[in-house]
Amino acid sequence: MVDAKSREENISKTTTSANEAYDTVRENVIKVIDEMAKVQPQYAQSISNLQLDYIHTLKNTIQTVFSVPKQLAGNLNVSLPGPYVEQFAKQANEFTGNLIRTIGTNNQLTINALDAARENVKIYSSTVDAITEFNTNVVKAWTSLYTAQQQQFFKQ
Repeated sequence: MVDAKSREENISKTTTSANEAYDTVRENVIKVIDEMAKVQPQYAQSISNLQLDYIHTLKNTIQTVFSVPKQLAGNLNVSLPGPYVEQFAKQANEFTGNLIRTIGTNNQLTINALDAARENVKIYSSTVDAITEFNTNVVKAWTSLYTAQQQQFFKQ
């Protein structure tokens, strides 16, 4: 028959090895996340550089696309009636102004959505902390109860 002290030592060894396993897994998961976090600034910079190159290329493309018809109209001495040019310029400026305001509104909505997502991540993190604290308290209560019952059992 196994005595009480031997049984407690076996339980203690099992608990220690389980704790070591959980600690090992936790540390390894954190290492992976840390590695991912190391390259995040490089990803962000690469994306930013790509966006800037795209914008620069787009501006050059627009310059080229509009320069060809302008040269052609100048070489062929094509002219348009003044009122049409004024009306076209007015409508183009109005359209551009509306488009710029729309882009500004869209940018603000996107920034607000990103800020809200960031807040939600913070709330989630706080919730995980609260759940972890609750679960820790439950485990402590059950462990305390279990230990008390074990001590009662072994005293008999």
